[in-house]
Amino acid sequence: MKAESRAEDVAVAEDYYDSDDADRFYFTIWGGEDIHVGLYETPGEAIAPASRRTVKRMASLMEAAGPDPRVIDLGAGYGGAARYLVTEAGARECVCVNISETQNKLNREKNEAAGLADRIDVLHGSFDDVPAKDESFDVVWSQDSFLHGADRKQIIAECARILKPGGRLIFTDILQTPDAPADKLQPIYDRIHLSSLGSIEFYDRVAGELGLQPGPREEMAPMLPLHYGRVREELTSRRAELKGIVSDDYADRMINGLGAWVEGGKAGWLSWGILCYDKP
Repeated sequence: MKAESRAEDVAVAEDYYDSDDADRFYFTIWGGEDIHVGLYETPGEAIAPASRRTVKRMASLMEAAGPDPRVIDLGAGYGGAARYLVTEAGARECVCVNISETQNKLNREKNEAAGLADRIDVLHGSFDDVPAKDESFDVVWSQDSFLHGADRKQIIAECARILKPGGRLIFTDILQTPDAPADKLQPIYDRIHLSSLGSIEFYDRVAGELGLQPGPREEMAPMLPLHYGRVREELTSRRAELKGIVSDDYADRMINGLGAWVEGGKAGWLSWGILCYDKP
């Protein structure tokens, strides 16, 4: 893919996540800590604990990379995972790379408040051109972020480049299934300005071409419609609270767009899960 096209995708994602509407939505509805798909124990569970459960499940897969791993989080959002990894999961340090400087600012403030600024570094950047040296991390971590990159082969190539031998790539992503109809996917793409989604088959093929070996994985497709259904419920039930915080137009578009994601998940057009690939 041409560099110009990749730059356009980066700009689209940056504009979206830096917008006041998006920032206030993710902070208010998701809680401003873990803004990713959650693992739910009950259908009505609150979003925040379910989202933190995903972080814990992924962190349990870091052991293969050795003790005291150096971690990089690509698409780190507000940095909730990074703070958990260095305080609860044994990470020596974590570098957060994120395209939204609005989110990065809050991430840095939270790290300072928690006394973790010396163990968590926050960098503005994209994950198809990671600002890191070759073979410099034991774990490359990402949650529901690679979908924003049109050139996902380049993203996985960057992950392979910065991983140390013996290191592990651990990520979640929203995936399309092989038989998903194109006309049904378009409303799903439109919600957050996507042009496509990855798939398990794609990631397996690309990782293999780059010399990465498959590690443990958990495909948990039912969590996707459950999560976005909960987000939609929260957004709908808290419209009065959000008045003046998030624009009516943004809220309406999100409610409609989230409905398409819930429909796609229930119909089997979308999937989600934790994937791992190891660097020999």
